[in-house]
Amino acid sequence: MEKLSIVLLNFNGRKHLETFLPSVVEHSQPHSIYVVDNGSTDSSVSYLKETYPQVKLICFEKNHGFCDGYNKALPLIQSEYTVLLNTDVEVTANWTAPLLKEVEKDKNVKAVQPKILDYKKKSHFEYAGAAGGFLDIMGYPFCRGRIFETLEADKNQYNDSKEIFWASGSCLFVHRQTYLDLGGLDSDFFAHMEEIDLCWRIWNSGSKVVFSPDSTVYHLGGGTLNKAKPKKTYLNFRNGLSLIIKNERTLQLIWKLPLRILLDWSALLKFSLQSGPQHGLAILHAHWSTLIYLPKTWGKRIKIRPQSVNIPTYKGFIAWQYFVKGKKTFDQL
Repeated sequence: MEKLSIVLLNFNGRKHLETFLPSVVEHSQPHSIYVVDNGSTDSSVSYLKETYPQVKLICFEKNHGFCDGYNKALPLIQSEYTVLLNTDVEVTANWTAPLLKEVEKDKNVKAVQPKILDYKKKSHFEYAGAAGGFLDIMGYPFCRGRIFETLEADKNQYNDSKEIFWASGSCLFVHRQTYLDLGGLDSDFFAHMEEIDLCWRIWNSGSKVVFSPDSTVYHLGGGTLNKAKPKKTYLNFRNGLSLIIKNERTLQLIWKLPLRILLDWSALLKFSLQSGPQHGLAILHAHWSTLIYLPKTWGKRIKIRPQSVNIPTYKGFIAWQYFVKGKKTFDQL
C-alpha cells in the first residue's frame, strides 16, 4: 500500500483541470494522482486520457455529488493517507511533505490542513479554510485569517503548527481508514460544512486535526454555491443546526440548541433587510427541514456517541466579538 494519494473530484470541470491540474502533476511526485469523474458530460475524461495518461481515472456513470463521490471512490484507492483536493486549487513545490510530517510526529493526528491562500489575491488568506478552522461556543465556524467577510493578509502571523477544530474540504489531508471507519462525508449536508462535521467526528473518536504552515496552496473558491443565492443561506443555517445536533455533548446541546434557534430568528430580520426576503424565508425553510429530519439526524448522533474530549474550541461568541467589540482578526480574540 502506498503512503499517500491525491484525489480530485470532477464534474464537467475541464476548464479547472486545464488551469490547476498542471501544478498538481508537477508538485505531487511520487504520489499517485486520481481524478474521480462524477458522470461528466463535457470532454473532461477524454482530455485527461490524452493529456495526462499518468493520472489514474475513476469514472462514475452519474453524478453522486461532492460527498458521495468521495465516499464511493476512497474504498477503491489503496493508500494509507489521501488528500481530498478541489479541482480549483493550485499547489506549490513540496506541498505534501509537511502534511506527512505532521502525522509522522503524532500518529493520533488523522487530518491535516495546509495554509490556504486566495488564488486571485495570493497575499491574502482564502475564505474556505485560511490557516485552520474553529467553532465558537455556539457552533459558528470561522478561521484563523478569516472571520466573517474579513480576510487577512498573510504576514506569517499564523505560521505555527497547531491543533485546529476543522480542516477545509478544499484541501483535506486525511487518514483514509479513519475516513472510512467514520462513514466519510455526510451526504445530507450536500455542499456546506460537511468537512466540519467530519472533523468533529474525528475529534469525538479521540483523534486530532492540525494545521501545517509549511505547506501552501492557492484556492480559487466560490464555484459551488453563490453566497447571493438563498440556497446558500438555507444550507448555512440548516447544516449549522445539524452540525451541533449530531456532534455536541448532551449537556451542552440542551441549552445550546434553543439559543441557536433564537439567534437564527434574530438573523432572519437582518438577512431579510440586507439580502432580501427570500433569504429570510430560506432560514425558515432551514428550521422546518431541521425539524422534519430530526429523527434521522438524531439517529446519526446515537451512532457517533459524542464524547467529552479536549477539542480546540473558541469559548467566546464570535458575532459579539466581531460586530459589537470590533475584533476583526483572529489574533485580536
